[in-house]
Amino acid sequence: MGNIVIEPVVFGLTGGIACGKSTVAGFLVERGVGVVDADQIAREVVEPGTQGLRAIVEAFGPSVLTADGALDRKALGARVFGDEAARMRLNALTHPLIRSVSMKRAKEMAASGQRLIAYEAALLVEAGHADTFRPLVVVVAGLALQLARLMERDAMTEAEARARLAAQMPLGAKAAAADFVIDTSCSLQDVRARTHQVLAEVCDWLQLPRPAETP
Repeated sequence: MGNIVIEPVVFGLTGGIACGKSTVAGFLVERGVGVVDADQIAREVVEPGTQGLRAIVEAFGPSVLTADGALDRKALGARVFGDEAARMRLNALTHPLIRSVSMKRAKEMAASGQRLIAYEAALLVEAGHADTFRPLVVVVAGLALQLARLMERDAMTEAEARARLAAQMPLGAKAAAADFVIDTSCSLQDVRARTHQVLAEVCDWLQLPRPAETP
């Protein structure tokens, strides 16, 4: 008999900038959920020596490299900012690689016993993939808390933080695409409890057993 292949069951996890998406992901891991971080994978697929980086250099030229041969994200961002055709070209190069690695990672997790996988991606709704990852969990927070977290995390002034938030998809629009919302404008204990509640409902949605309650 051949090996039994356990396919992963995947749901989406996204949220606004500085809303605590990574914190929620950590609470999911506590309950045995595998987390595939698409944003981390997006960095991995363009590391030096990868097919992704070679393709980007072929498309945009060596000016998008740093002196040591790594991707110069600032230079690449300047090339594609405001240029829809360039942005679509970049996405066409990187998105298939990200999907391929993400699915491989999810299958590895399922094979190791983590069948339920959260696909964590900051721009999941913006990229038009909300319906691909149902149910979709969106993490939100109050504006004042977002600003404070962003200023502390990235050493920004309030004006810089407000400008960064203004450039994002409105949080209400992301929440409107959600099947479940987790608001982190509360204590860490309450965020954990809400995450566990949402996880139980996600399992019901996907017709999977609820995870055992932690002591």
